[in-house]
Amino acid sequence: MTVTETPPAVGAHGDEVPLSVQQEFLCLWDKGDDMGPFGPRFHIVDGWRVRGRVDTALLRAALDDVVVRHEALRTTVVREEGGRRQSIHDPSPVPLEVRDLSGTDRADEEARHLRSEELLNELAAGTVDVRRMPLLRAVLGRFDEDDAVLALVAHHTAVDAWSMQVLLRDLAALYARRAGQPDIPLEPATQYREYALWQRSPEAREAERSARAFWRRRLEGARALALPTDRPRSAEPDFSTAWHRFRYGERLSAATTDLARQTRSSAFIVLLAAFNVFLRRRTGETDIVVPTFTPGRGQARFQNAVGSFFNFLPLRTDLSGCATFREVVRRTRAVCLEAYTREIPLAHVLQEAPALMERTAVDGLASCVFQVIQTPFTMAGERVGPLEYSAIRRKVLSQSVGSDIPDGMLLCLEITSCGDLIGELGFSSNLFDGSTAEALVAGFREVLGELLASPDAALPDSRPHPGTHPDIHPNQE
Repeated sequence: MTVTETPPAVGAHGDEVPLSVQQEFLCLWDKGDDMGPFGPRFHIVDGWRVRGRVDTALLRAALDDVVVRHEALRTTVVREEGGRRQSIHDPSPVPLEVRDLSGTDRADEEARHLRSEELLNELAAGTVDVRRMPLLRAVLGRFDEDDAVLALVAHHTAVDAWSMQVLLRDLAALYARRAGQPDIPLEPATQYREYALWQRSPEAREAERSARAFWRRRLEGARALALPTDRPRSAEPDFSTAWHRFRYGERLSAATTDLARQTRSSAFIVLLAAFNVFLRRRTGETDIVVPTFTPGRGQARFQNAVGSFFNFLPLRTDLSGCATFREVVRRTRAVCLEAYTREIPLAHVLQEAPALMERTAVDGLASCVFQVIQTPFTMAGERVGPLEYSAIRRKVLSQSVGSDIPDGMLLCLEITSCGDLIGELGFSSNLFDGSTAEALVAGFREVLGELLASPDAALPDSRPHPGTHPDIHPNQE
């Protein structure tokens, strides 16, 4: 049986605040249609297994508490000719759908995991109306009385991946309080409006000025990575995002973290270094600019906030003269340390390097963003009050339609709490075939395995991969 609660329409609250730089940047890509950042599939879907008896009345109340706590979930980005701004609405109920997922054996944990994945994929193929408050809904799928999967769906203009983990942590605490445990700690919430106002403060402006000079020098003559597409963008103007999911396994995970320790790096740096080598072999280029997502939360006060903080950083690495993979890791580490300590919104970076992304707009080429998920607050068997929560991170089911990404490709890797190296490649299906996505994933796995097995071996000469498009070069003028 399915129970659905529909929130009533709400009016705007009196508070109106300026947009953050990230929101302004999203507005630049808005064409007023369903394919842009305000479209119905620009959303995030995350899920958690919940052990314990879930009281749906308490869960509904706790979801509503979350919307009261975090203004971003009830904020409209107003896009008018007279000016753009945030408009904060009064709290309204969160739609909660309850589904019966019985039918899988309690002892068959893998079957329940796959059924949870199927639910998440189904929700990711659905839509979220950016005009309807709040920008959050939930689905509770019950396997039995004390085993369920909880899915949260939110529009990406209101949240980012970091925010989703904050939401669940807060939801768990608020549920426990309503269940009769008022001593569960919960710090005051910082609001997203405070972030937008901070970006206009003298402190932020001063940091921005020095960072702009760095990026102007760092990206002089640079062009971001652009991959050849299977079809020109002009031939298929309508698109959706498909997701190819995979796992590289515990052996490559262990080797990655081991080399990271040896080189005083992180898993992200080692994996990015390997991706740089992978691109060098495919293109023959040594000057490579790979864009990556960042949390965009350099200020400690915003660590626990909910909102669209995510940012892009263009990481430019010169591989010329690198004789071994260990040297590539060291050089990539230096690039990352320089870039992350001078992070500013991509909109500001592009003002200093306006030609950086021009190749990704060429018909027949598209961007490829590289990301390693490193989200804090991720619950892995953590008990809060009467319930235990475990984030569903390992996914093996690909899907033909899912959450939208920026036009092109997005390669995401993650080392799970169990030590597995997993990943997913999102790609615009109007531009790329599924076989192209699978080949890229397989090719990178081969290169990564080789490099991790012998990080001090001499790197072979770089020649473009047979069949590589002549315009694939990541930094060609």
